[in-house]
Parts: sequence; structure tokens; C-alpha cells
Amino acid sequence: MEFPSKLIQSAVDELAKLPGIGRKTALRLVLHLLKAETEDTTDLAEALTKMRQDITYCNQCHNISDTEICSICANPLRDQAALCVVSDIRDVIAIENTGQYKGLYHVLGGVISPIEGIGPSDLNITSLLERIPGSEVKEVILAISPTMEGDTTSFYITRKLREFGVKITTIARGVPVGGELEYTDEITLGRSIVERTSYNKV
Repeated sequence: MEFPSKLIQSAVDELAKLPGIGRKTALRLVLHLLKAETEDTTDLAEALTKMRQDITYCNQCHNISDTEICSICANPLRDQAALCVVSDIRDVIAIENTGQYKGLYHVLGGVISPIEGIGPSDLNITSLLERIPGSEVKEVILAISPTMEGDTTSFYITRKLREFGVKITTIARGVPVGGELEYTDEITLGRSIVERTSYNKV
């Protein structure tokens, strides 16, 4: 792809590094920004620069934050007895968007993966274990993706948490709403049968 300007090419090259953005899409975005008001483009550049320079992580749960303690951890109205453990910040956003959970979170920063050289010491597991004693936490919810690595991580954390005497639960796994049984993988369908619930609760 030939460009009439090295400045355009440089901008396209940088945008194309973003996930899900190909060079054609990057070019469309660059040309859009070129046509936009100078103030709009400047505001975007400043917002990205400020985000990268000033963003921090919560000292307590490791979620992204503007302050040392994030707004969720600092909110006295959140259920202090429930602690939801997730592998990634995106999981916090996804769960919050459901509006169904009002407890606290703990972001691990990944999952245990020997193949990729990621062990327990590379994750925020130690800080998780340090949060339990002296806290109001009575239930730890493991909301980790049901992959081989995710299950390994959940199993490891469960073993470590047993000594604290807290209730340990995991998110339900089953056939998604609107899904067809014939297209559901065997593991998911099997778990749905084993962990079936009373029809009166549906």
C-alpha cells in the first residue's frame, strides 16, 4: 500500500498495530482524523497520552484506576462479604455491565500457563491470600474462564484458600440462553446435565 505522505504512512502503521485493526481500516481512521477539526484530533491525542501516563492500578484489587484505591473498592455500598476473582480487567467490565453483582473484585492479571512460562508467582495470587485474613470476605467467587489454564488456576487458588475457611464458589457453566443443544460442545452440555437446577428456580 503506497502513501503520498510519510506522515500518513507512520500514522497508519501505528494504528494498524491495534488488535482488530487492519491497514485498510487504519487508513480510513487516519483520513477521518485528517478531515476532522484540529481540536478533535488534538483532544484524542491528549486523551491517549494522559491515559498512558496517568493510569494506575488499584493497590487492593489490581483493577485499573485513577487513584490508589479504585472506585469499586472505595465504595462502602459494595458487598464486602463477596470477592469475585477474575483473570483480566476486561472481566471486571463484563461482570459490572450485567448489573447483577455488587461485591468486590480481585484481578489476577492472567492465568497459570506452564507452556507460556506463567506460574503462580507471576499472578496477583499472594495479594489475594493477604486480603482474606481480617477482612469481611465470606465468599470467594472464581469467575475464571473454563479453559485448561483457567481450571488449573482455579484449582490452585482453591487449595490455597481452604485454610481460611471461606466459602469458595465458581460461576455457573452451561448452555447459553438461545443456544441449540445439538451445537453445544460435549463438555459444556455434560456439565449442564450434572449441575442441573430445579425448574421452579428458572
